[in-house]
Amino acid sequence: MAIYHLAVKSVSRSTGRSAVAAVAYRAGVCLENERDGLVHDYTRRGGVEDTFIVAPEGADWAQDRSALWNAAEAAEKRKDAKVAREYELALPAELDAGQRRDLVRAFAEDIRDRYGVAVDVAIHAPHDYGDDRNHHAHVMTTTRVVDAEGLGAKTRQLDVRSSASIEVEDIRASWAAQVNDALELAQVAERVDHRSYARQGIEMEPTVKMGHASAAIERRAEREQIAAGEELHAVTPRGQMNEAIHEARGLGVYIERGREWLHEMGGRVRERAELAAQSMASFVQGAARTMRAGLQTSTDDGFAAVPALDHSLRREQTSWVEVEQPEQGDRDRDGPARGGRGR
Repeated sequence: MAIYHLAVKSVSRSTGRSAVAAVAYRAGVCLENERDGLVHDYTRRGGVEDTFIVAPEGADWAQDRSALWNAAEAAEKRKDAKVAREYELALPAELDAGQRRDLVRAFAEDIRDRYGVAVDVAIHAPHDYGDDRNHHAHVMTTTRVVDAEGLGAKTRQLDVRSSASIEVEDIRASWAAQVNDALELAQVAERVDHRSYARQGIEMEPTVKMGHASAAIERRAEREQIAAGEELHAVTPRGQMNEAIHEARGLGVYIERGREWLHEMGGRVRERAELAAQSMASFVQGAARTMRAGLQTSTDDGFAAVPALDHSLRREQTSWVEVEQPEQGDRDRDGPARGGRGR
């Protein structure tokens, strides 16, 4: 099923990062940061399906990736300056490569027109260590207006607390609409929603993010279980958590169907059965919340005080955008760059 994900992040000098390094890594290219002389060479990395730059009309110079991001670095003087902004997007696996590219380009053009910035896009294939439906894009933008002469005024809409939440909510809603339009055009029945289950009025416990390490363990365990002819079951705490949540959802559907049947009944029988159904639904929701709280706070991944789960439950994979591997992501933050000068 299509998954909604949009995260807005900043690239800031206060954390030791640079826009040049961040873009080089995401685009899989080699760029020199003229500000400090470091060369960031990521030409060997794989998984980059497509890259392109969308710039305001007349700003043809911004199509040069090196010129664009070195100008972004040179324009900032503060040691804690935000030098770039990133939008991380999940792309529907139901679309083909061309349709996903068109979808991301439409989003990039929307951001360009909204803020007057230059937009550098990198579309990535699913990670080897994650869900094979995890197509995603990294959309990097300048934090200043771009025109034919260079970089102009700082865009503050996403930096001021009073306006940032409104802006992000509007962008998230716009992305959901663009994804749904693309799915409809491709004659795919799936739809996404940027709102939480609670805001949609849906009483459903959300699943937890697996992460690449847990996902890899689950895939290996699934292969072993299939080879041994065993019933498939999750083996990691997060996998078991999601397994239990999916089971709870299925039970919720069963209870709702029972309520529809009971609605046709009358008298005390319906009343007593309805009370029993409500008690069961409350118990299931409470158990899921307890498990989630334990997973978030416990030092042993949240399952020290959680009773053993029924391993007969079936696994269901969920597509997520993964955060870059720490050892890779840190390269554009603290680590030395390959071929760097004046380290």
